[in-house]
Amino acid sequence: MRRFARTKLWALAGTAAVALCLAAPSAMAGKADDTLNIAWDVEVPNVNMYFDTSRNGVIIAHHVWDALIWRDPASGDFKPLLATAWNIVDDKTIELDIRQGVKFHNGDPMTADDVVYTYNYLAKPDNGILNRNYTSWIDKAEKIGDAKVRITAKNTNPLILLYMGEIGIYPQKYYEEVGPEGMGTKPVGTGPYKITEVDPGKRLVFEAFEDYYDSPKGQPKIKNIVQRTIPEMNTQVVELASGRLNWIWRVAQDQADRLTKSGRVEVINANTMRVGYLQLNAAKGPEDSPLRKQKVRQAINHAINLDGIVKNLVRGSSQIIHSACYPEQFGCTDDVQKYPYDVAKAKALLAEAGYPNGFSTVLYAYRDRSHNEAIMSDLAAVGIKAELRYGQYAATRDALRKGEVPIGSLTWGSNSIPDVDAILPVFFGGLPDDLSQDEEVQALLVEGKSTLDQDKRKAAYKKALQKIAEQAYWVPTWTYTTNYAISNDLDFKPTADEIPRFWTASWK
Repeated sequence: MRRFARTKLWALAGTAAVALCLAAPSAMAGKADDTLNIAWDVEVPNVNMYFDTSRNGVIIAHHVWDALIWRDPASGDFKPLLATAWNIVDDKTIELDIRQGVKFHNGDPMTADDVVYTYNYLAKPDNGILNRNYTSWIDKAEKIGDAKVRITAKNTNPLILLYMGEIGIYPQKYYEEVGPEGMGTKPVGTGPYKITEVDPGKRLVFEAFEDYYDSPKGQPKIKNIVQRTIPEMNTQVVELASGRLNWIWRVAQDQADRLTKSGRVEVINANTMRVGYLQLNAAKGPEDSPLRKQKVRQAINHAINLDGIVKNLVRGSSQIIHSACYPEQFGCTDDVQKYPYDVAKAKALLAEAGYPNGFSTVLYAYRDRSHNEAIMSDLAAVGIKAELRYGQYAATRDALRKGEVPIGSLTWGSNSIPDVDAILPVFFGGLPDDLSQDEEVQALLVEGKSTLDQDKRKAAYKKALQKIAEQAYWVPTWTYTTNYAISNDLDFKPTADEIPRFWTASWK
């Protein structure tokens, strides 16, 4: 009881502090001196991008280091960045023309030699880097002209272009002089912002790079960015409300509601790449399991009132999805069989499957209890009585892989990778999380993964998604959102990959 009382008092104190700040005059920090003040709750262990795997490290990297290729978050198209053009020689080889006239933050010119050095450094197995998600595919890089390089992959990987868009180019001369530690304290890149101050774990200062080239990403519009690490969200909210911060994110809904009511702070509820789904055990459960039958799985899809749950519980800008992927991922399609909410249809399908009175089952979940209780209520309305097993994610995942989960309510964020290869092979490619074990779908996913031809990939993934929907292996539910809170005088547009691109922000 005492612990609950302390927690409640702390929450009330935080609410009072926010109310006091909202009533106080704003300090109007930011616009007056062209400095964007931002905060996040986790410290950055290392600003050397290859020695930090955190979300904040990714954000820093996109501002400080440009890559050869840029994926336009608006269109999803790959565009030239530090490369002006590229040619896919074969499924393992890419040749690129390197942009001329680009400078590093220390004034040195960026050349093809820096590109070759960066890629070959990342390919070394003993380089000690932590961020291998985007680099493990590299075999070697070669200079084949004054401004031309050839990059070879170890194996065919459909995400090579995407990964190349995450590999920042390092200055060979500078990096050989200072090494990983020096790059972690005085980073040098070619991006729209350079870092001028590093106070580890506390504060970073960015300044717009005056010599930034004519980049497809656009020129930075705000001169300075000051990032502070503030672990407590209540403190962040107070700082924003008082005008000492201009931007925070991942704000809880109750705090977001209070900030919105103040009229002096804008709250943007934006989609993320995380999707929700019910995974139906079509192959790994007992042979007499009702979930083995297609019509039962289709009945479950028809039984759930997704529109009502999203409007009343999920809220925000969440969108209902019909396919087993995030809508903006490459290869995702909505051209699949859909299951509108229809209680009568669900009951009819259950009867046809041999369950006119329904059946009992178990639903495993690890988050969003109220959402899952609403789903269970909908299932009960058609005769499916589900017992909720609510626990930790790891325990839920382990039970699912053992085949013990009839219905699992889960979410997946694809590591913010905007390609269906980051979701479909995990759940339908024959791996431990695959509860359908559909060999036709698995073959289509292999086909999509075995070429860099984007049209062939789309065709294979579309067939796979249509088969997944037809067989009702999943109940795709909705996209998840996050709240950004920003000063009223700031123009900022979030993207679903949760990488804030501050060089696109401006003052109103």
